[in-house]
Amino acid sequence: MGTGIESKEIFNTCKISNESVTLMYNCNESRLRQYADLLSSYGGRIRLTGPIEKEVILDEHIVDCLYGVPFLPNEGKVVDVGTGGGLPGIVWAICRPDLRVCLVESVKKKCAALVEITAALRLDNVEVVNQRCEEHAVVRREAYSCATARALSSLDILLEYLAPLLSRGGRVIAFKGIKHDEEVAPIRDKWHLLGLANYETYEYSVEGKKRFLLLWEKSRATPDAFPRRVGLAEKRRWWRCKL
Repeated sequence: MGTGIESKEIFNTCKISNESVTLMYNCNESRLRQYADLLSSYGGRIRLTGPIEKEVILDEHIVDCLYGVPFLPNEGKVVDVGTGGGLPGIVWAICRPDLRVCLVESVKKKCAALVEITAALRLDNVEVVNQRCEEHAVVRREAYSCATARALSSLDILLEYLAPLLSRGGRVIAFKGIKHDEEVAPIRDKWHLLGLANYETYEYSVEGKKRFLLLWEKSRATPDAFPRRVGLAEKRRWWRCKL
């Protein structure tokens, strides 16, 4: 079961500002550039990101992840599900060395690459776990103050994956594009079935493209029916099922 940590104890009131993101980038530029170089170096061997050009990785993907940093907890553990090349988890670990960050990835080759990358960056606050998120939620149910995923799945599936991992008072941070309203519509006012309260939306832009952060706080324990067995989230949507 979760620790029962209240959100008021672990989160500050915050907002997105380009100035704060620029400051974070400047303070961590050397390691963020090194991270972009490392991701780029795997191009052609393992698909860790879409683009392989280091400047594109840096300007469009790493900078995008920086916008989530102000919404991280003051303390505790963060989990990044389906992390791929470590976005946003590694970026957050660089900017917030006081937080423990767990990278969950089901593909073994990607996990091996993540271990190499975190070692090269000398990140001792990162753990790499080779598991499906449903399996991870069984062994670490309600163990995290913050759960995130970027470019992983549709929003309904994403919330099912993340909710069981969060302690009460914890926060979901979801990265989405301009069509996020279409993903919200079918599950609007149903996320309480996962133990989540109403959400907030924050708009920003990266390289001229509108982006959005969607935040949910966990108001009560997730029902014991979750996590469901591996693969069921995609086959039978939770909001259509009688659980």
